[in-house]
Amino acid sequence: MPRTRRRHVLLAAVLAVGMVAGVGAASVDGPLPGVIAQIDAGNFRDATAQIDAALAQPGLDANTRRELEFQRERMRRIRLDFTLSADQARAKLRESIPDLREDEFQRWTKADLLEHMVIDGTPWYFNRSVSNLFRVSPEAMARRATPFQRNDGPMENANAYHDAAVAEAKRSGKTSVAPRRIHVTQSITVNADAVPAGETVRAWIPYPRALPGRQEDIRFLSSAPAKHQIAPESTMQRTVYLEKPAVKGQPTTFSIDYELTIFGEHHVIDPDKVTPLGDRPDLAPYLAQRPPHIVFTDEMRAFSKKVVGDETNPYRIARKLFQAVDDIPWGGAREYSTITNISDYALRGNHADCGQQTLLLMTLLRLNGIPSRWQSGMVYSDGSYDNLHDWGALYLAPYGWVPMDVTTGQFKGARDPEVEWFYLGGLDAYRIAFNDDISTDFVPAKQHMRSETVDSQRGEVEWAGGNLYFDQWDYSFTAKVLPAGTASR
Repeated sequence: MPRTRRRHVLLAAVLAVGMVAGVGAASVDGPLPGVIAQIDAGNFRDATAQIDAALAQPGLDANTRRELEFQRERMRRIRLDFTLSADQARAKLRESIPDLREDEFQRWTKADLLEHMVIDGTPWYFNRSVSNLFRVSPEAMARRATPFQRNDGPMENANAYHDAAVAEAKRSGKTSVAPRRIHVTQSITVNADAVPAGETVRAWIPYPRALPGRQEDIRFLSSAPAKHQIAPESTMQRTVYLEKPAVKGQPTTFSIDYELTIFGEHHVIDPDKVTPLGDRPDLAPYLAQRPPHIVFTDEMRAFSKKVVGDETNPYRIARKLFQAVDDIPWGGAREYSTITNISDYALRGNHADCGQQTLLLMTLLRLNGIPSRWQSGMVYSDGSYDNLHDWGALYLAPYGWVPMDVTTGQFKGARDPEVEWFYLGGLDAYRIAFNDDISTDFVPAKQHMRSETVDSQRGEVEWAGGNLYFDQWDYSFTAKVLPAGTASR
């Protein structure tokens, strides 16, 4: 069912929608707040009429025009994520529950366990609503005729790597441990004729920053086409920029190859040694609200108070919040650019993916005076598994910045507490970070709205005529672990 939001949340989102769309800050005056509210409520016809009327007005400034055009595009993107009619959702669910009853379907729909959106009076179900149902509903899981097939990564359960990383950290006293040297190939392939022949296609492929103790000895090897532009190290969402003319009837492909050494990280934290932050103006940006996705709503404050209680120790507060967010079941997510406030969405929903959980935890930590920041990229393995992934970091005095991965979460039942809480103060080496912030500019700058307005893991593509969305191209990521002797340091 459509979720309502308090007006202060909506206005905070409006203030930042320009950042989301790749343009300047929007005003809370004018047609934009009403348009956003109508879209979030599923009233697409009314929103479209308001957009058309506003765009027809003379003297409309360029920023507002772009912001309104983004809202029209947001509706198109929502429709791409919510394509299943009620009958199609029933049919898909019956593949797993052949004797599905109508009362079950209606009950799961009403509880939004089958994620859907009522658009102009008609319910449309999220493309992954059926698979997500079995992650969030034990009742539905028990009704399956066949076992549920999960696709979890190797690091999502405690294993020998975690034991070795903890042992090395304790033995050496170092926080950078258990490294891997990898060779990475990334590519973007644009659909044939997505761009008129002869027009220049512009692509941004994610690329790692050098992070001492985490990502070192980055060596760019090659690209296709050969001409490329690597964004400066200071770019928080770093990319390799490439361009190539489109050829009629042929896909347009871009690729890069590079190597780097990635270290695991493990901090042995004594909660009794963690102290209040004190006067740290340098950390103020990591304590502040950042609309539209990091907002201290009334609901967020109430949830925080319920979880934290009277606890005052920053580490123990962080652990309580980590546990509470970890308890939210993982579920496949709709595109982030379609969501007005991601942390609010994760708090109100019954499932969340890694980025949604991370933004929720970041918001809760900042609300409790604990600095937090974003990180994301790709996870890989010794085999063929890889996936997009988001995580973050929190600041604990006197330890400084320590990583957190609330989605991998707590390893309940692990014999060693250091392994049980490995991802609150540690990370494995089987991940590569491309981003150290959300919703920041590329170098060179993108001219049109982005496909992914928060993160940058798959890449971005555009041409003179506009942005190319994910339905017009595909990406590939391959990481090969190199022999241990090639690891540096």
